[in-house]
Amino acid sequence: MQFRTLTTIEEFRQVVALEQRVWGYTTAEDSVPAMMLLVSSRTGGLVIGAFVGERLVGFACSMPAVRDGKPYQWSHMLAVDADHRDTGLGWRLKLEQRRLVMASGLDLIAWTFDPLQAANAHLNFAKLGTVAREYHEDAYPDSSSALHAGTSTDRLVAEWWLRSGRVIERLDLAAPGGSRDGEDGRSALAAATPVNRVREGDAWIEPSGHDLALDAARLGVVVPTGFTDMQQRDLPLASDWRSATREIFQALLARGYVVEDFVLDRPASRGTYLLARP
Repeated sequence: MQFRTLTTIEEFRQVVALEQRVWGYTTAEDSVPAMMLLVSSRTGGLVIGAFVGERLVGFACSMPAVRDGKPYQWSHMLAVDADHRDTGLGWRLKLEQRRLVMASGLDLIAWTFDPLQAANAHLNFAKLGTVAREYHEDAYPDSSSALHAGTSTDRLVAEWWLRSGRVIERLDLAAPGGSRDGEDGRSALAAATPVNRVREGDAWIEPSGHDLALDAARLGVVVPTGFTDMQQRDLPLASDWRSATREIFQALLARGYVVEDFVLDRPASRGTYLLARP
């Protein structure tokens, strides 16, 4: 596996082809075109490719952004080809992105992700050390990707403060030989007050109510695993989960809570967000 910064139109055409394989857009306006990637790369953006030989198997692209008068990088897309998923490649792409953005003198990368995609939440919080303070309702309306079909594209905004002690600690724990999901995760869950209740269903856990009046120092929000499959096989249940988690996150973030961790429990087909007051 080789990683390199992409700069040519031929490389960016490979990126567009990988976008199409991963998201399957049916309208051209949803993908990032090769010429825009080329312009972005010349004006402060960053496109990183992962190659096996000359074949592009993964990429991460980000663009310059400004927040509160300070520059940072907005990471718009990260994709891994189907035959290289669950290999840690996404994590390695983020590490390379971090290295290059830090070398440019910046401290922050931010991006959106679906709070009902448990595997992404595990990567972002448990392995990378992000935090989240913003929830965007239907952030990408009318997306033509089959991955987004059925429910609105609600998103949390992950903030990756690259030089923070929190991030350094999580990266060390997530590195080969480190561990994050054992006793440490169980202890964090035990200290959190559950916000929502779930019941066992035929294929997935189902929401069965939540209490937004809780005022504990640490709160836990349970979500199911397998949400993409749920959208395709049980859309009413997926819609129920979207509605419930939207109400929970919007209410708690408005009250000043910050999403700061995620504990994944694959055997139980669920994960739990941990929120705390700053």
